Amino acid sequence: MVKGRFTAAEKEMKLLFNYIIFPGFLFSAVIGLISGWVDRKVTARVQWRVGPPWYQNFIDIIKLLGKEIIVPQGSKITFLLSPLFGLLSAVLVATILGNAFISPLEGFIGDIIVVLYLLVIPAISIIIGAFSSRNCLASVGASREMKLILAYELPFILAIIVVLIKSAGALQIGSIINYQINFGSHLSSPSGALAFIVAMLCIQAKLDFVPFDMSEAEQEIMGGTLIEYSGLPLAIFKLTKAILLYTLPLLLISLFWANEIGVWALIGKYILLLVIIVLVKNTNPRMRIDQTIKFFWGPVTVVVTIALILALFGL
Repeated sequence: MVKGRFTAAEKEMKLLFNYIIFPGFLFSAVIGLISGWVDRKVTARVQWRVGPPWYQNFIDIIKLLGKEIIVPQGSKITFLLSPLFGLLSAVLVATILGNAFISPLEGFIGDIIVVLYLLVIPAISIIIGAFSSRNCLASVGASREMKLILAYELPFILAIIVVLIKSAGALQIGSIINYQINFGSHLSSPSGALAFIVAMLCIQAKLDFVPFDMSEAEQEIMGGTLIEYSGLPLAIFKLTKAILLYTLPLLLISLFWANEIGVWALIGKYILLLVIIVLVKNTNPRMRIDQTIKFFWGPVTVVVTIALILALFGL
């Protein structure tokens, strides 16, 4: 009995370690903030600037934690709770993906579906928080964010379905990784390459990066969805975005490019995808929300549909 209780306690400690330390909150937050520095550094180089030191994002978060929390008059409790829901969902995604790379066979069937659901929650939390603030500019940003979700979710899900077809119907991220280790990456096939391009565009939109940052659009609506946030809630939103900057490229690697998952291979692939995302962000103008919807429901959906057909024929 004692041995059994000790084993159960060990399992609980392992779960806590996974979610709080590695590969969960602490690890994903640190890597996400460092990735944010890479974003700012590459952006600075593109603009012929030096850029901030590597620890600047950590300092920014710490400074926000010490700022006063200003709650708009008439706002609801969801104004303060919504940042927490976004952060928790991002941490869960980071933990699931990290465990899939560490122990591919220890995941659960359907974890890819859970990840897809969890990845929608950060955007929904921003929408709820913006509407709760009762600020007209925040409401405009929230309205744009809602339309943006409707625009990119369909092609993103279709791109994932392409991966599932090519992985012999596997619904477990670890199984998808193992399939690519044994048979080669999906990125090397025509359907996989097309689906990867579509997924990259959808990731750009999920991150609210240019050209799909119309929900924040500082030059137009002064921060939009986050205009009323300050102090700890704003720090949580920024930390959530940093964690997504770590998890979303990692998700692309697990689904399309997991033929080699050694530490240095993963770091190299991740940095390459991160730099591509940042370069796209810095070399394109912001699109209007109506242009974005037409773009994702038009050519992007057509491309991923072609990829889906090719995948069904084994190409």
